[in-house]
Amino acid sequence: MPELPEVETVKNGLNVLLKGRVIDSIKYDTPKSFLCSTEEVEQYLVGAGVIGVKRRAKLLLINLDNGYSLVIHLKMTGQLVYRGTTNFGAGHPSRSLVGQLPDKSTRVIFTFRDHSRLFFNDQRKFGWIKLERTSSLAERVYKKFGPEPLARDFTLADFKKRLLLRPHSGIKAVLLDQSIVSGIGNIYSDESLWVAKIHPLTKVDRLNDLKLSRLYKGIRVVLNEAIDQGGSTDRNYVDALGRKGGYLNFARVFRREGQSCPRCGSKIIKLKVASRGTHICARCQKLVA
Repeated sequence: MPELPEVETVKNGLNVLLKGRVIDSIKYDTPKSFLCSTEEVEQYLVGAGVIGVKRRAKLLLINLDNGYSLVIHLKMTGQLVYRGTTNFGAGHPSRSLVGQLPDKSTRVIFTFRDHSRLFFNDQRKFGWIKLERTSSLAERVYKKFGPEPLARDFTLADFKKRLLLRPHSGIKAVLLDQSIVSGIGNIYSDESLWVAKIHPLTKVDRLNDLKLSRLYKGIRVVLNEAIDQGGSTDRNYVDALGRKGGYLNFARVFRREGQSCPRCGSKIIKLKVASRGTHICARCQKLVA
């Protein structure tokens, strides 16, 4: 599943691509993927113009000029593919990104008045698109997500307060909890904890101010690096230009078990933490009991 940097990369590409385009028609093959009724399509989508594309946590938001927004979650195998005078693709790196569309994975097709089209493809049908009133997003969609870790107003004090909502849980499990801080998944939690020299099983209430400060700064550095690199090269992700992201080429620990830690030279090992494969340097990241 894409994490914050991957979705941010998609948002940046689609925002340029879709802004100003007017929806002419919509086709979909299953209500599971497109959670809108025929009446909603006719009343709120056909004829609506795109005013911008945003991101909240791991969600994409296509804001429309009529006060409504399309909320999109790519999940594991979702793709968004734009075909017009320029072609773009984002998501699971299957042939659908560059092949003839629609194909057997196509769930939703948006056709715009200039005859360009946006395809939502999803092999496993876990992803979805739904319509929400833009003014209701905070109440109906955003409320289950914690703050954005890269927001300018998200301070170190805010970070500490959020983590302490689960004081007796291991720090990696807390970072993966989207209700605490949004957008951080398996890749970037491993990388951030390595930067901060924190073992992923360390309980939140065992972290002193220095370690919390290092972690806060590490998360922001790692996420910004990943955005600059266009996201990760995780096996289910490419960026908004159809290119695999480059971050894992620069990852310090994630999927580097058996290799040398770039800081101390010890071997990176793999553990299972919070039911996820987890990569650490046992010398740099000692468990605090």
